[in-house]
Amino acid sequence: MLSNFLIALREGLEASLIIGILVAFVVRSNHRRSLALVWSGVALAAITSLAFGAFLSFTSAQLSPRGEQIFAGTTSLAAVSLVTWMVFWMKNNARGLRENIHGKMEQALPMGKIALILTAFFAVVREGLETSLFLFTNAKTVHDNSRPLIGLVLGLLAAIILGIALYRRSIKINISKFFAITGTALIIVAAGVLQHAVMEFQDFGALPGAHALIWDWSHAPTAITTILSGTIGINTTATWLQFIIWVAYLALVIPPYLAPAKARKELLPA
Repeated sequence: MLSNFLIALREGLEASLIIGILVAFVVRSNHRRSLALVWSGVALAAITSLAFGAFLSFTSAQLSPRGEQIFAGTTSLAAVSLVTWMVFWMKNNARGLRENIHGKMEQALPMGKIALILTAFFAVVREGLETSLFLFTNAKTVHDNSRPLIGLVLGLLAAIILGIALYRRSIKINISKFFAITGTALIIVAAGVLQHAVMEFQDFGALPGAHALIWDWSHAPTAITTILSGTIGINTTATWLQFIIWVAYLALVIPPYLAPAKARKELLPA
């Protein structure tokens, strides 16, 4: 639940801020009549993201055990790659995101309704698809039933509340620090998803060392194993290869992510 809450909070707040930038542009450029078109694009992006998540779940349920392992391993690798790229992209492009979105909206306004809807759609849908994929693979990693869904709902609600408060200037938070902290936490969650992908590939024989365990906590207290699984994706058993790749990923990704970015700017709707 905790890791899904974090994913939904981080991705949801990014989407909320992007929506805030879209709405602020329309309102402050005296095109309030276009707000319905912007919200139509946002709604279409949300529906597309939900449909993608449903497709992933349905496809996984229809596969054979071996096919499901291949699917789970492949989607986990895709999710880790996408999330890793996303946190670095946001770190390096937050400064110009507002101007970029404003520029696209300025181009879309004279082109008509469809252009505005599509501009809002493409501005938001990437966050939604990312969230669906990462949540799906993380839920597979933590091996739980309803709790990931609870974390998802709570995270999205918190993101929406924060997004509205920031748009209305009701609260002030350091967005750069917020994204740096949550980005680091997402990288840790992604490392757990990555080791889960390795486990899936080991299980169907694509990678060696399936029986070379570095630990076996099968008899450890349930509370401890649940916390480890739900936060950093560490399961009750892990092979040497899973552990080595987990450590290598964190060692290669976290230091450059935490390195100072060049002249970063607060990401706020204006």
